[in-house]
Amino acid sequence: MPAAHRKPRQRVLSGSTVRTAATLALASAATVTALDGGAAHAEPDPTPAQVRTKVDQLYQEAEVATEKYNGAKETAGQAREQVTALQDKASRRTESLNAHRERLGSVAAAQYRAGGVDPSVQLLLSSSPDRYLDEASMADRVGTRQASTIAHVRKELREIEQLRTQADQTLTQLRVQQAELKKQKKTVTGKLAEARALLDRLTPADRAQATGASDRASRSTARGDASTAAAPDSRAAAAVSFARGALGSPYVWGATGPNAFDCSGLTQAAYRAAGVSLPRTTYAQIDAGRRVPRSQLRPGDLVFFYSGISHVGLYIGNGQMIHAPNPSAPVRIAPIDQMPFAGATRVA
Repeated sequence: MPAAHRKPRQRVLSGSTVRTAATLALASAATVTALDGGAAHAEPDPTPAQVRTKVDQLYQEAEVATEKYNGAKETAGQAREQVTALQDKASRRTESLNAHRERLGSVAAAQYRAGGVDPSVQLLLSSSPDRYLDEASMADRVGTRQASTIAHVRKELREIEQLRTQADQTLTQLRVQQAELKKQKKTVTGKLAEARALLDRLTPADRAQATGASDRASRSTARGDASTAAAPDSRAAAAVSFARGALGSPYVWGATGPNAFDCSGLTQAAYRAAGVSLPRTTYAQIDAGRRVPRSQLRPGDLVFFYSGISHVGLYIGNGQMIHAPNPSAPVRIAPIDQMPFAGATRVA
């Protein structure tokens, strides 16, 4: 056979050679893994500016959830009040029903003494008086007074059933709102916890930089040193005065005062002090008055931010507002161009 067609002889490795190759391979793999792992864990810590950007995003997302929480809480409160009112009304109707049944009981006693009880009266005194509703013709078998009493009983039975149905439906709505409350509360607390965890990784000096606490303008406006324009009417003046009095109060999500506020809680409390009732949430407050363009803002106007209308402040003139920013800062004065402007409302 020609040499070109000879099958090359395979080299057989000795045991020591195999062990040496395996050791080298493992060492090489370990080196690569260590290098890769080192690269994966060698990411530099975020700068204060990066932390601030992320924290601001988390605070904004938390505020969106806060407003949803506030709305669900308001709706749940209304539903709870409706349930109570319906139950009270049903109770009063039941008392009226019992009074009418007592009258029929007197009739039944008299009929018993006379030798029998009218079948229509028996039905209404039974454990299921609503059965009578299908036997209306039986009312003709009693006197005019009994027929009138029976008609009242029929009416009471129907109204009590309607009230109970409404109460059941409202209770179902209440449970839905309570579930929404729980969901939004979990979202808010989760976002705030994530923001705190990020800030806790920084030194005190870097944390101050990340939260803007070292900013000279922020310090001055937190004390309310910025100038303001005169309010156009007494209600706007009262609202602005209340907001100025709240400067320095802590931000607490879901709070409406008197010692802590979230953004819509502050504006609601400010106008409550002026004798005006505002809705609880930002997305409801924006419709609580007449929309005004940014160029025509006057002190007392509500100014809103972000596309989802998730933040609100109280305009005080000269491009400034008083607002409750987030958990990292107290109620303070700030320029309205600090956040994406979404619209303004003059409270009616």
